[in-house]
Amino acid sequence: MRVNYSSLITPLLLLLLFCVYFILSKGGGSYVDEYVSIQKNLFLNINHKLSKFPILQFNLTQLGDVLIFFPLLTVFMVYSPKLWEGLITSALLSLIVSAGLKKLFHVPRPAAMFDNDIFVITGRTLTGNTSLPSGHSIATFVVITTLLFAFMPVKTRHKIIWTFLMLALGLVIAFSRVGVGAHYPFDVLIGSTIGFIVAVLGIRINAKLNWLTWMKNKKFYPVFMVLFAAWIFAIVQKIAADNLLIFYFSIAALVISLYLILKSYVQVKN
Repeated sequence: MRVNYSSLITPLLLLLLFCVYFILSKGGGSYVDEYVSIQKNLFLNINHKLSKFPILQFNLTQLGDVLIFFPLLTVFMVYSPKLWEGLITSALLSLIVSAGLKKLFHVPRPAAMFDNDIFVITGRTLTGNTSLPSGHSIATFVVITTLLFAFMPVKTRHKIIWTFLMLALGLVIAFSRVGVGAHYPFDVLIGSTIGFIVAVLGIRINAKLNWLTWMKNKKFYPVFMVLFAAWIFAIVQKIAADNLLIFYFSIAALVISLYLILKSYVQVKN
């Protein structure tokens, strides 16, 4: 994957614009109260519209969990290990960034700030001070951005179409967090932007360090076999709690990838 630092200009400008907007909108209250108040109506409107499709939103929002989204990409462990090298590096970086920023901003979730009767909550009711930024949105855009650059077309027209489709898909998944009542719109937009930035940095860092090149060596495939089997078991437990369609797609992808890795490993041994 070839990614230039110039691709960070737009997302960094978006973060800067948000900061300017927030500063100009700030009244005399605390920054948390101001942050929530300036987007309350937007949150309620988006939540009201998206919550009309609760099953769809609940399935989509699971893709913000790497336990569910990553399995859909495990086939590339065999055919494009370089993609996974960048993805893992970005994912580890995103964990640090997400945890650090959530602790720094300490913004309460919508369920802790609003009367729960005025909006729709699908799934668990989250009330912690971990709203900003949306970790699910960061994780989603780490994946989306990695795929964006890994399969970027050559022709300019195709690049534009591909970029639009991938970013649109990422935002659809990310805004499901508003649809299920777990995050404010700005949480999602900021999280998505951060996820893009983190993915670009992760790809560049991996290209410089090459610390995961061992993943290409098929002698380590047994490690992935055990990992995938454990992964399947973990998702089965999720199915026991919430029987969602998206979980079955993740399991199917893991089973296929497990078969491909086992087949490749046996061929090498023979």
